[in-house]
Amino acid sequence: MAASTSHTYTISDLAREFDLTTRAIRFYEDMGLLQPERSGPGGRNRIYSPRDRTRLKLTLRAKRLGLSLTEAKDIIDMYDSPRDTGPQLRKFLTILAQHRQQLEEQMAELQANLDEVRTHEKEARALLARIDKDKVRA
Repeated sequence: MAASTSHTYTISDLAREFDLTTRAIRFYEDMGLLQPERSGPGGRNRIYSPRDRTRLKLTLRAKRLGLSLTEAKDIIDMYDSPRDTGPQLRKFLTILAQHRQQLEEQMAELQANLDEVRTHEKEARALLARIDKDKVRA
């Protein structure tokens, strides 16, 4: 667990808390989502701030919503800037609307596939019933 007095986190702290691999956290860092301070020889040790922890939490929430990491970064970065929240919320709503549309299209495709599977199952059962009926007659 992170030290309660310093409010900083190691990569292992965050990995444990969010059930991630340290590799995943380093990937988020490479994507610019996290910006830990470096310490130790050659800057090998990462020190994550409460801001990094919050950004990681928001990133994981965005992933659960199905947003890309780029979309997540765009949205999270907007909230880091001191600008008016109106444009931020409009951008967020635009991204969510696009994502909702994609999900609805995927759901329609899945429904069409399910309907096709049900049709084939019904046809196969009817054929099997005919075969079984013919066997009884023979």
